[in-house]
Amino acid sequence: MSATPRVASTPERQRDAENVLKKLGYSRVSNPRREPVVEPSFWVQEAGVPRRTFPVYVPPGEPAAVEAGIERWVTGVRSARPSQRRAIFVVPTDETAEEAWRRFFRSAGGSAIDHEVSILVVPSPDRSEDVPHFHLRVAEPREILAISTGVVAGLFRRAAAGEGGNPIDFEELLTLLTNRFGLDVHRSLGVHSDEDALYILYQLASRDSYAPGDSGANLHLLVLKPTGPAARLPWFAA
Repeated sequence: MSATPRVASTPERQRDAENVLKKLGYSRVSNPRREPVVEPSFWVQEAGVPRRTFPVYVPPGEPAAVEAGIERWVTGVRSARPSQRRAIFVVPTDETAEEAWRRFFRSAGGSAIDHEVSILVVPSPDRSEDVPHFHLRVAEPREILAISTGVVAGLFRRAAAGEGGNPIDFEELLTLLTNRFGLDVHRSLGVHSDEDALYILYQLASRDSYAPGDSGANLHLLVLKPTGPAARLPWFAA
């Protein structure tokens, strides 16, 4: 029996969370021999990625209990290795999820990406009309741009490594921001369509790419050719 503190749960909530995660492609696994500071309710493994295991925390549905569980976890992982900073928190409503994100950022600071945290909404039985889902978070436009730049760089490297020079699909960028990083891109950028989201990202990349005298220092410029007037462009324009 672990001597570490544990986020309390109920058997019904834990069973519901496990069933939802199974439908979303996560399978329950035994403790992967890591010692989290706060013992989770159970562990899951992401489909097809054996090393990507996540502790799942299922506190009681009351907002105060969720907040206390997040506070306890954040305190425990401040000096933990990156692989120990993953977590899935289970909450009953979108309202509780919003408050959970606020609590997380007040406690942890910085970006949730640094900790690889997800918040899963598993409605209580009396709200059966609600669909379980991961709650997308709202981030500052600057954070959206920083993550987008890394994603786009990866897309270009993948295209360059493949045969035939496959074109870059920026719709894939938006899909990755949503599905992989759990970001609500539309709400974060204040838009209502993918086209507007990409336009705003282009404007942000163009603005932040301006650094007089040192174009090589711009994080949002993509190197297309080693020399020439079109050697560097904002990644969207490329």
